Amino acid sequence: MFKKLNYIVTGVVVLMMAACSSSNKHTAAVNNSKETVLATINKVNTYWQEQNPVQGRSFWDNAAYHTGNMEVYALTRNEAYRKYSEAWAEQNQWKGAASDNKAEWKFNYGEKPEYVLFGDWQICFQTYIDLYHMQPDEKKIARAKEVMSYEINSTENKYWWWADGLYMVMPVMTKMYLLTGERKYLDKLYEYYSYANSIMYDSVENIYYRDAKYVYPKHTTASGKKDFWARGNGWVFAALAKVLKDLPADDPHRDAYISKFKGMAHALKRYQQPEGHWTRSIMDTAQSPGFETSGTAFFTYAYLWGINNHYLSKKEFAPVVEKSWRYLTTIALQPEGKIGYVQPIGERAIPGQVVDKNSTANFGVGAFLLAACEMYRYKDLNK
Repeated sequence: MFKKLNYIVTGVVVLMMAACSSSNKHTAAVNNSKETVLATINKVNTYWQEQNPVQGRSFWDNAAYHTGNMEVYALTRNEAYRKYSEAWAEQNQWKGAASDNKAEWKFNYGEKPEYVLFGDWQICFQTYIDLYHMQPDEKKIARAKEVMSYEINSTENKYWWWADGLYMVMPVMTKMYLLTGERKYLDKLYEYYSYANSIMYDSVENIYYRDAKYVYPKHTTASGKKDFWARGNGWVFAALAKVLKDLPADDPHRDAYISKFKGMAHALKRYQQPEGHWTRSIMDTAQSPGFETSGTAFFTYAYLWGINNHYLSKKEFAPVVEKSWRYLTTIALQPEGKIGYVQPIGERAIPGQVVDKNSTANFGVGAFLLAACEMYRYKDLNK
């Protein structure tokens, strides 16, 4: 299946290159077409799946890739893509962390089976629920219902204590509401989100610290500036887009989510680099200079979703996404389909850390695919 798809994608690219050779002006126009974006999506996703035939655990990094893969399947309806995520879910028995002993369930950081309530083990439920809607089978959502129902009926509200967690679980809450019709998921979504804002949102800058230990002035960059991590803010900006996508129109907190989403859009725009990317420490380019793809891809996805769904002004933000898309496709994307310049797993901008064209990761590919799918829709809406 993958070899056949590669042949088709290669053929499309060759035909497009031949058709574009007559003039530079025509080349630029075709290279911005939705057909070229679709060819890029297939090239990147096929390359990743061919290079990674063995499925991993249901932890956040793999699961973040699958959120991108699900978006590609929704766009292309390529069954090979759906089956790839289905195989991953089956391998992990449709679970996150595997403990069945509720007395030992924990929500602080942990990679062992008892950390069932830790958001990095819950992002997988996004894909499980999507797969359920494609081919309903109760086993696909049984664990998600068990875990998330337990959580919203607990007295704890400090589940989302780090920025990444907002992407991991906020969309799970809206998906669970749509799945069950239980309004409590939306109430708890706002309660948990309010706690996250209270400990890591900077109301002056309108963006997020990675977690409470990075809040200024307790923590600064090497030069004494506020240290806002690009990928951390990418998680949040993308999470808000996903929440708004599924949130019912009558939700009483809808305007609060929209306000944060728009605030981030305006704030982040100021720090985009001339090449189209954002540096790892958003406000201090000297902290970790150079290209970085994961934060940039999540930003691009959220900006495009906002434009496509009329939350953000096309006039104001189209130049932002056109520039970031150019970075993603001419610098981050390598000839064979690899997505490079992805900062490795971590939680901050690390001085001296090497990130180059060979630096790739599952979550970075997932972010690229999310952005690419929204770029396809953007081109389709503006053809």
